[in-house]
Amino acid sequence: MEKIQHKTISTNGINMHVAEIGEGQPVLFLHGFPELWYSWRHQMLSLSSLGYRAIAPDLRGYGDTDAPPSPSSYTVFHIVGDLVGLLDALALDKVFLVAHDWGAIIAWNFCLLRPDRIKALVNTSVVFHPRNPTKKPLHSMRSLFGEDYYICKFQEPGWAEEEFARVGTTRIIKSFLCSRKPGLFCVPKGGLGGNPDTEITLPPWLSEEDVNYYASKFDQKGFTGGLNYYRALDLNWELTAPYTGMQIKVPVKFIVGDLDLTYNTPGVKDYIHKGGFKNQVPFLQELVIMEGVAHFLTQERPEEISQHIYDFIKKF
Repeated sequence: MEKIQHKTISTNGINMHVAEIGEGQPVLFLHGFPELWYSWRHQMLSLSSLGYRAIAPDLRGYGDTDAPPSPSSYTVFHIVGDLVGLLDALALDKVFLVAHDWGAIIAWNFCLLRPDRIKALVNTSVVFHPRNPTKKPLHSMRSLFGEDYYICKFQEPGWAEEEFARVGTTRIIKSFLCSRKPGLFCVPKGGLGGNPDTEITLPPWLSEEDVNYYASKFDQKGFTGGLNYYRALDLNWELTAPYTGMQIKVPVKFIVGDLDLTYNTPGVKDYIHKGGFKNQVPFLQELVIMEGVAHFLTQERPEEISQHIYDFIKKF
């Protein structure tokens, strides 16, 4: 870990913290919520040892990267703009892209907006959802899943921040990373974090040191930046109208765990396995469903994920 270098890059009007290691063809890693560059620590070390240059930023709103306060500063155009500026600052024309969770959503949009900058994509957990021209995302979610669905609850300014503060950052990080419930994530009546008197046992792949790293950065930055990605969903829908009907036209490998809450969201399995996903992502070359694996697969199965990434990108 000490071999990983850290720098700050000025891009798209913000200062972005970037972790980097290795030399060779560049691989850009995009994390999700509530995570940091640190979620890719295993893959960075593995890919750099195989002759690649691993680059993992804290995305806008996270860690040591700037966090503008308004949700309107967190559209996919802002985030992809940050990343294009990052590539330009590093003098990189094209990269392999690897992403997870919200990073996966950003990666799909990166490929829509600037496919000229992407050699190939290894995406995990979140499938590409084409824009519905007649329904805003939040209207659809409320209709299908109800007001207690976590993304709907996150819309209320301050609610999640107060809830996370009540529970405590360390417990929130543990409850997210250790969750293995494959069903819909709806906020229980007692709030987030479960019974505060019940200890959350860490799995073998997550240490107290890991949790403390995440917690220290979220204590310092807060969660609003990450939550603003959710709060910009309908604004994204409005702004991406010109891209309605466009397909992902880069080579893709997609990986998801069979216990991932995203894979078990109603309709997703049929979309993946009955041709809908392939129709939207015509250059989908490999599909991997990992058995017994939950949402945070890059940390739960680090060696396997690193191997999956390497096996795909070495073709190009």
